[in-house]
Amino acid sequence: MTFRALTWRDGRPIDEAPADLHDLSGALADPGLLVWADLSAPSHEELSLLAAELDLDPHAVEDAIAPKERPKASQHDGYIFFVTYMTLPGFASTEGDETDQLSKVAGFSFPGGLVTLGAADGVDARTLTQRLNADRDFVRLGSCALVHALLDIIVDGYFTTVQDLDDAIEDLESDLFSPHSHSTEFQRAAYDVRTKLVTLRRVVLPMREVVNVVWRHHGNAVRDLGPFYADLSDHILRVTEWTESLRDMVTTVFETHLSLQDQRLNNVMKKLAGWAAVISVPTLVTGWFGINVPYPGAERPSGLVAATALVIVPAVVVYMLMRRNDWI
Repeated sequence: MTFRALTWRDGRPIDEAPADLHDLSGALADPGLLVWADLSAPSHEELSLLAAELDLDPHAVEDAIAPKERPKASQHDGYIFFVTYMTLPGFASTEGDETDQLSKVAGFSFPGGLVTLGAADGVDARTLTQRLNADRDFVRLGSCALVHALLDIIVDGYFTTVQDLDDAIEDLESDLFSPHSHSTEFQRAAYDVRTKLVTLRRVVLPMREVVNVVWRHHGNAVRDLGPFYADLSDHILRVTEWTESLRDMVTTVFETHLSLQDQRLNNVMKKLAGWAAVISVPTLVTGWFGINVPYPGAERPSGLVAATALVIVPAVVVYMLMRRNDWI
């Protein structure tokens, strides 16, 4: 397990962070201290110790480590529990299972601080501390400010991911009408983008509920954070709408590609039918005279010229008619 902790007192970062899980409960109980502690890849014994030290609900601890748990938030006695997922760099471009590019972040928000599981895998501690240390009045608002800063970083990652997926769809649109695009590669790329959008939607859509629960259960003591959480909810709404529009767009691109494939197949069949009509004329002539029917001028040079003209001229006429009607 990797354990790290940051502390603030009166809005200022201080070097009084708890050294391990045994000191965590005492630090959270200090009324003048604000704590953020993160546990990365804890063992079963360490989770049991954490639950015992902080008096956590066993079901909440189980949900915090479950691999397929949906994003959610709930109020418990003395703390708020939430589960979120953040997208890792390369989510839009990495081939393979897109769930490998998601990092689960579970949190327990106490009045004295925030305890997270797995945030170290995706949250840069320097970025978080820079946001918090930039506004001491914001940090003085307590653990709700820590939760907002963490969720804000996660939602900002959603914006980056959606922008990358938008760029990927634009690349698909550029290749859509290219005569050199390969059908299999195009369909594989379009399907990959669509599955990533479905995965992203599954983690983004419940985030409004998470934010609302966290905000609502912190009470009137942090009403100064109202504009911040309202802005965070607006960002989540924008990401959700953007994701939905991209899903519709990639579906349209995929269906348009299939329509173009059908059109190209029809063009090929039309050209084959046109060439078959052209070839049928000399085939008919040579086949007719090939059943021992003497043709005009047989066994004379003029007969060869007449036979050749009888094969070529009708074929050229049929070709010109097919060409005029865009069948060849």
